[in-house]
Amino acid sequence: METKQKTIGLIGGMSWESTVAYYQIINETIKKELGGLHSAKILLYSVNFAEIEHLQSIGAWHKSAEILANIAQCLEKAGANFIVICTNTMHKVVPFIKQKISIPLLHIAEATADALKEQNIHKIGLLGTQYTLTQNFYKDILTEKGIEVVIPNKVDIFYTNNIIYEELCRGIILPSSKEIYLNVIAKLQQNGVEAIVLGCTEIGLLIKQEDVSLPIFDTTLIHARKAALLSIEK
Repeated sequence: METKQKTIGLIGGMSWESTVAYYQIINETIKKELGGLHSAKILLYSVNFAEIEHLQSIGAWHKSAEILANIAQCLEKAGANFIVICTNTMHKVVPFIKQKISIPLLHIAEATADALKEQNIHKIGLLGTQYTLTQNFYKDILTEKGIEVVIPNKVDIFYTNNIIYEELCRGIILPSSKEIYLNVIAKLQQNGVEAIVLGCTEIGLLIKQEDVSLPIFDTTLIHARKAALLSIEK
């Protein structure tokens, strides 16, 4: 019997390392749910991350918003039924993108908040880029859902952010950097957090559940799985 599936519009490449994980997780979820030779219907637009990162670094969020909104429009015209942005940080520009499209956009922070609530988690340690941690566009969504957010100190934010951009986004996985992250997580645990949220789609390349005693919520996994399930939702 034919299964009706929605087409997922992925905006990836930020970085392509984590976009690979999105593609794999989405298709593995579809395979698990539908069996046989089923796979996901996906339209992928992968950006040149060097251009986006430059705009981030100079604070030109309006320009990056225009770029991603144009991509979202292209995906909608090509037949996407909803949009998934394969990165946490660029959800800063989601309000602008939503104004430019007529299809839904699956927000990564909202999906994460739902996953936390399902597990009755009320206080989390958040890891991510300096933009995600120091600005409110992401944290506010969690707090509005009744989740208390604890972030690392300024020094730890500097080092972990550097690892994301200089290593993980380039596919470089170093044991020394893993130790830095584990030390930061230990500090967050001392602040009484109930779980750790990997609020950057690359951190899951470095930190796994078996590395940490607290529950780990990998936003890449949460977001990608939810996208897959939404695509086959009746």
